Amino acid sequence: MRGRTIIVSGTDTGIGKTVFAAALAGMLGGWYWKPVQAGIEADGTDADRVARLSGLPRDRILPEAYCLKTPCSPHLAAEIDGVAIDTSRLALPAVEGPLVAEGAGGVLVPISRSETYADQMARWGAPVVLVARTALGTINHSLLSIEALRARGVPVLGMAFVGEPVEDSEATICAMGGVARLGRLPFLETLSADALRAAFLENFRPKDFAA
Repeated sequence: MRGRTIIVSGTDTGIGKTVFAAALAGMLGGWYWKPVQAGIEADGTDADRVARLSGLPRDRILPEAYCLKTPCSPHLAAEIDGVAIDTSRLALPAVEGPLVAEGAGGVLVPISRSETYADQMARWGAPVVLVARTALGTINHSLLSIEALRARGVPVLGMAFVGEPVEDSEATICAMGGVARLGRLPFLETLSADALRAAFLENFRPKDFAA
Protein backbone atom coordinates (compact mmCIF):
# COMPACT_ATOMS: atom_id res chain seq x y z
CA MET A 1 0.00 0.00 0.00
CA ARG A 2 1.37 3.41 -0.97
CA GLY A 3 0.80 6.31 1.41
CA ARG A 4 0.88 9.97 0.54
CA THR A 5 4.02 11.28 -1.18
CA ILE A 6 5.27 14.81 -0.56
CA ILE A 7 8.13 16.22 -2.61
CA VAL A 8 10.43 18.65 -0.81
CA SER A 9 12.18 21.06 -3.14
CA GLY A 10 13.92 24.38 -2.63
CA THR A 11 14.46 27.79 -4.15
CA ASP A 12 18.25 27.42 -3.91
CA THR A 13 20.93 25.17 -2.47
CA GLY A 14 22.10 25.25 1.13
CA ILE A 15 18.90 26.77 2.52
CA GLY A 16 17.87 24.09 5.01
CA LYS A 17 15.80 21.89 2.72
CA THR A 18 17.26 18.64 4.04
CA VAL A 19 16.69 19.68 7.66
CA PHE A 20 13.07 20.49 6.83
CA ALA A 21 12.68 17.17 4.99
CA ALA A 22 14.03 15.33 8.04
CA ALA A 23 11.55 17.10 10.31
CA LEU A 24 8.64 16.39 7.97
CA ALA A 25 9.50 12.72 7.48
CA GLY A 26 9.91 12.28 11.23
CA MET A 27 6.63 14.02 12.02
CA LEU A 28 4.80 11.86 9.47
CA GLY A 29 6.48 8.70 10.77
CA GLY A 30 7.12 7.86 7.14
CA TRP A 31 9.96 7.16 4.74
CA TYR A 32 12.62 9.39 3.20
CA TRP A 33 14.19 9.17 -0.24
CA LYS A 34 16.65 11.36 -2.11
CA PRO A 35 16.80 9.93 -5.63
CA VAL A 36 20.05 11.64 -6.68
CA GLN A 37 22.83 12.61 -4.28
CA ALA A 38 25.58 14.71 -5.85
CA GLY A 39 28.59 15.18 -3.60
CA ILE A 40 29.38 13.60 -0.24
CA GLU A 41 30.44 15.91 2.59
CA ALA A 42 32.48 15.07 5.67
CA ASP A 43 29.34 14.29 7.69
CA GLY A 44 27.94 12.06 4.97
CA THR A 45 25.07 12.29 2.53
CA ASP A 46 21.71 14.02 2.93
CA ALA A 47 20.25 10.60 3.73
CA ASP A 48 22.76 10.26 6.57
CA ARG A 49 21.70 13.66 7.96
CA VAL A 50 18.04 12.72 7.75
CA ALA A 51 18.77 9.46 9.57
CA ARG A 52 20.34 11.46 12.41
CA LEU A 53 17.71 14.20 12.58
CA SER A 54 14.39 12.57 11.72
CA GLY A 55 14.19 10.04 14.53
CA LEU A 56 13.16 7.42 11.97
CA PRO A 57 14.56 3.87 11.96
CA ARG A 58 17.48 3.60 9.53
CA ASP A 59 15.56 1.22 7.29
CA ARG A 60 13.03 4.02 6.64
CA ILE A 61 15.81 5.99 4.91
CA LEU A 62 15.78 4.55 1.40
CA PRO A 63 18.98 4.25 -0.65
CA GLU A 64 19.56 6.73 -3.45
CA ALA A 65 18.99 5.69 -7.05
CA TYR A 66 22.27 7.46 -7.81
CA CYS A 67 24.97 8.52 -5.35
CA LEU A 68 27.48 10.68 -7.23
CA LYS A 69 30.83 11.75 -5.84
CA THR A 70 31.22 15.12 -7.55
CA PRO A 71 29.59 18.04 -5.66
CA CYS A 72 27.78 19.93 -8.40
CA SER A 73 24.56 19.81 -10.40
CA PRO A 74 23.43 16.18 -10.92
CA HIS A 75 23.71 16.36 -14.71
CA LEU A 76 27.35 17.44 -14.58
CA ALA A 77 28.22 15.25 -11.59
CA ALA A 78 26.95 12.24 -13.52
CA GLU A 79 29.03 13.15 -16.56
CA ILE A 80 32.19 13.66 -14.49
CA ASP A 81 31.59 10.40 -12.62
CA GLY A 82 30.96 8.55 -15.89
CA VAL A 83 27.36 7.71 -15.05
CA ALA A 84 24.29 7.97 -17.28
CA ILE A 85 21.18 8.81 -15.27
CA ASP A 86 18.23 6.71 -16.39
CA THR A 87 15.04 8.52 -15.36
CA SER A 88 13.15 5.22 -15.24
CA ARG A 89 15.15 4.48 -12.08
CA LEU A 90 13.69 7.62 -10.50
CA ALA A 91 10.15 6.26 -10.21
CA LEU A 92 8.75 6.81 -6.73
CA PRO A 93 9.32 3.75 -4.53
CA ALA A 94 6.25 1.96 -3.20
CA VAL A 95 6.27 2.03 0.59
CA GLU A 96 3.71 1.41 3.30
CA GLY A 97 3.03 4.87 4.63
CA PRO A 98 3.96 8.47 3.79
CA LEU A 99 7.01 9.15 1.64
CA VAL A 100 9.07 12.34 1.67
CA ALA A 101 11.18 12.64 -1.48
CA GLU A 102 13.80 15.39 -1.63
CA GLY A 103 15.07 17.08 -4.76
CA ALA A 104 18.49 18.65 -5.29
CA GLY A 105 18.90 22.42 -5.00
CA GLY A 106 16.17 24.29 -6.88
CA VAL A 107 13.35 23.08 -9.08
CA LEU A 108 15.18 23.76 -12.37
CA VAL A 109 18.36 21.95 -11.40
CA PRO A 110 19.22 19.67 -14.36
CA ILE A 111 19.15 15.91 -13.95
CA SER A 112 20.46 15.50 -17.49
CA ARG A 113 21.14 17.74 -20.47
CA SER A 114 17.43 17.64 -21.32
CA GLU A 115 15.61 17.09 -18.00
CA THR A 116 15.21 19.18 -14.86
CA TYR A 117 13.92 18.20 -11.45
CA ALA A 118 10.70 20.05 -12.26
CA ASP A 119 10.20 17.74 -15.27
CA GLN A 120 10.68 14.74 -13.00
CA MET A 121 8.25 16.21 -10.45
CA ALA A 122 5.65 16.51 -13.21
CA ARG A 123 6.03 12.78 -13.87
CA TRP A 124 5.72 12.01 -10.17
CA GLY A 125 2.52 14.04 -9.92
CA ALA A 126 2.89 14.48 -6.16
CA PRO A 127 2.47 17.80 -4.30
CA VAL A 128 5.57 19.88 -3.64
CA VAL A 129 6.53 21.77 -0.50
CA LEU A 130 8.78 24.60 -1.63
CA VAL A 131 11.39 25.49 0.98
CA ALA A 132 12.75 29.04 0.89
CA ARG A 133 15.16 30.97 3.05
CA THR A 134 13.96 34.30 4.41
CA ALA A 135 17.10 36.19 3.31
CA LEU A 136 17.29 38.91 0.67
CA GLY A 137 16.33 37.68 -2.81
CA THR A 138 13.84 35.10 -1.64
CA ILE A 139 10.79 36.77 -3.23
CA ASN A 140 12.24 36.55 -6.73
CA HIS A 141 13.58 33.01 -6.29
CA SER A 142 10.35 31.76 -4.74
CA LEU A 143 7.98 33.26 -7.33
CA LEU A 144 10.11 31.98 -10.20
CA SER A 145 10.12 28.51 -8.66
CA ILE A 146 6.33 28.55 -8.25
CA GLU A 147 5.91 29.61 -11.88
CA ALA A 148 8.24 26.84 -13.09
CA LEU A 149 6.27 24.20 -11.19
CA ARG A 150 2.87 25.48 -12.30
CA ALA A 151 4.01 25.64 -15.92
CA ARG A 152 4.48 21.87 -15.71
CA GLY A 153 1.25 21.19 -13.86
CA VAL A 154 3.02 20.34 -10.60
CA PRO A 155 0.80 20.93 -7.54
CA VAL A 156 2.34 23.18 -4.89
CA LEU A 157 1.26 22.24 -1.38
CA GLY A 158 2.71 25.44 0.03
CA MET A 159 5.75 27.39 1.19
CA ALA A 160 7.95 26.44 4.14
CA PHE A 161 10.36 29.17 5.17
CA VAL A 162 13.67 28.72 6.99
CA GLY A 163 15.46 31.42 8.96
CA GLU A 164 14.70 34.58 10.87
CA PRO A 165 11.17 35.98 10.49
CA VAL A 166 10.71 38.41 7.58
CA GLU A 167 6.97 39.02 7.60
CA ASP A 168 6.64 41.05 4.44
CA SER A 169 8.68 38.67 2.28
CA GLU A 170 6.83 35.60 3.52
CA ALA A 171 3.40 37.19 3.11
CA THR A 172 4.23 38.68 -0.30
CA ILE A 173 5.47 35.37 -1.74
CA CYS A 174 2.36 33.50 -0.65
CA ALA A 175 -0.07 36.23 -1.76
CA MET A 176 1.51 36.85 -5.16
CA GLY A 177 2.24 33.18 -5.74
CA GLY A 178 -1.22 32.08 -4.63
CA VAL A 179 0.16 29.38 -2.35
CA ALA A 180 -0.36 28.34 1.26
CA ARG A 181 1.96 29.63 3.94
CA LEU A 182 2.78 26.47 5.86
CA GLY A 183 5.13 27.93 8.45
CA ARG A 184 8.70 28.90 9.20
CA LEU A 185 11.45 26.78 10.73
CA PRO A 186 13.76 28.99 12.81
CA PHE A 187 17.50 28.53 13.06
CA LEU A 188 18.23 26.19 15.98
CA GLU A 189 21.09 26.80 18.38
CA THR A 190 21.45 23.05 18.82
CA LEU A 191 20.44 20.90 15.87
CA SER A 192 19.30 17.53 17.17
CA ALA A 193 16.41 15.19 16.44
CA ASP A 194 14.54 16.26 19.58
CA ALA A 195 15.11 19.99 19.06
CA LEU A 196 14.10 19.76 15.41
CA ARG A 197 10.91 17.85 16.14
CA ALA A 198 9.91 20.34 18.84
CA ALA A 199 10.57 23.31 16.54
CA PHE A 200 8.64 21.74 13.68
CA LEU A 201 5.58 20.99 15.82
CA GLU A 202 5.68 24.51 17.25
CA ASN A 203 5.78 26.21 13.85
CA PHE A 204 3.86 23.89 11.51
CA ARG A 205 0.48 22.18 11.66
CA PRO A 206 0.62 18.43 10.94
CA LYS A 207 -2.87 18.56 9.40
CA ASP A 208 -1.50 20.74 6.56
CA PHE A 209 0.55 17.75 5.38
CA ALA A 210 -2.17 15.14 5.75
CA ALA A 211 -3.73 13.48 2.72
